[in-house]
Parts: sequence; structure tokens; C-alpha cells
Amino acid sequence: MSTFRQLVQSERPLVLPGAHDALTAMLIHQAGFKAYFVGGFPVAGVRFGVPDIGLLGGREFHEAYRDILSVSPLPVLVDADNGYGDVKNVVYTVHQLEKLGAQALFFEDQVSPKRCGHIAGKSLVPTEEMEAKIRAAASERSNPDTFIIARTDAREVYGMDEAFRRAERYLRAGADGLFIEAPASVEEMALIGRTFQVPQLANMLEGGRTPILKPAELEQLGFSIVIYGISILMRYVKTIQETLADIRSGELKLSGSGVSFNDYKRIVGMDDWSRIEDQYKA
Repeated sequence: MSTFRQLVQSERPLVLPGAHDALTAMLIHQAGFKAYFVGGFPVAGVRFGVPDIGLLGGREFHEAYRDILSVSPLPVLVDADNGYGDVKNVVYTVHQLEKLGAQALFFEDQVSPKRCGHIAGKSLVPTEEMEAKIRAAASERSNPDTFIIARTDAREVYGMDEAFRRAERYLRAGADGLFIEAPASVEEMALIGRTFQVPQLANMLEGGRTPILKPAELEQLGFSIVIYGISILMRYVKTIQETLADIRSGELKLSGSGVSFNDYKRIVGMDDWSRIEDQYKA
């Protein structure tokens, strides 16, 4: 199986669906994707029932990520937020996520408490502070193949010129790729894509500031990594709401419209566990 770093070079582009729990990660693997993404926004909601506005710390996310990464062999990009502190916290975060199996991480330049990149009210750390974090992450990673992406939220806070200035400095600090968050138009995305000749990430967040484009369109604009981080989550929530409304109505019109009981057992590996049960029972 190719590593994340290898996939960035070979795929055009590398498409990463977002997994918010272990079952989603299993389904992404079974659907034939080559890698996936785990982000703080969906995990905060699904596991803890809170918005992604800095209410949770590294330990909470670490435990959630552990459960997700343990069920899939695919390379995964993990949202490491702002590193949960200073440079020593960043290095600790890198090492802990590497131990879980993460092959790629991105760090952002927001202050604590940080928030989702498409929610207003963000504040940024000084450029020098983020440079130090990227330098520490790149220099102290346990695996030299771990792919470090520097994310800047400067586009919305200060404008595109500052986002580009920061991106250039983060690259010099040792980042392997760039993530300029929340461009507001296709024109801005095209400008980002042609400005930096390094792997760049496009965040296709439904309902956010950035236009939603197809992978082939993003590749043409210069992006080599594309995350559809909440697309599954949004449909998952809608299905739950519709099912609950159907049960509450007493009509049960949706009964039988989901996956079958046998299909679900197959998805979670029931046949393998039954084989072990039969083969080794006393």
C-alpha cells in the first residue's frame, strides 16, 4: 500500500473523504478510496456533541482519533489544530499522532481557543510563532515520511496578501505542503493554485465560504490534495433526523430503506468473528 507522501505525488488529485468515527473509516476503505481525512469539526460534534470552537483539547481528540485510525489500514491525514500549545506541545502532538498511525498532519496558525476555519471570529498567532511550530514539527517528527501541511487562516482575517506572505514563510520553515483556508471564489482558488509550486490542499466544506468543486476541477486549478471533510457527516445527520421524524410520526415509511441487517453484519466483519468463534470454541 502506498504511503500518503507517495499518493500525493501519484494521484491527480488525492481525494480524501472525512471520517467522523470508526464505522465511517471502515466504509471509506470498503468504498475503494486510497486514503482519508479525520477533522476536528466532525469529531467534536459526533463524539462530544459540541461545535469546533476550541472547547476540546489534544487529549480528547487523541482518544477519538485512536478509535478511528485503529480500524483502517489506509493512510490518513489528521487535523492537529494549532498543536494545543507551544512548540513542545506541537512536537508531542506529532509523536502521539504518529504512534496512532497518522501519516500526514496539518497545523494552523490560529490562537487558542481556535475555531473552525469557516466560522467567523478567528484570531491568528504572530507569523514567527507559527514558523517555530512548523520548524519543530518538521525537525522532530519520528518518521521522516510524515507529511506536514501548514495551514493559514489569514485569508479571512487579513486578506490574501498576508495569507501568501505567511504561506511562503511556513514553507521555508519546513512544511511539505500548504493549506490556505477559506478562499471565497474560484478566482481566488486559481490564484492560490498557481502561486505555489508545492502540494496544496483544497477544503471542500459544504456550506462554507469556499465554492464546492469537483476533484478534476481542483486539479486543474493546481490543488493536489482535496478533502471532502464533512460531506458524509451532513448526510449522516440528515438521515438521522428523517428517521427520527418517521419513528415519531408512527408511520414507519422509512422501514427497510437502510442497509439490510445482513449487509451491516458484513460491513463490520461479522463473518470473520463467527469463523474465529467456531474454530476456537471449547
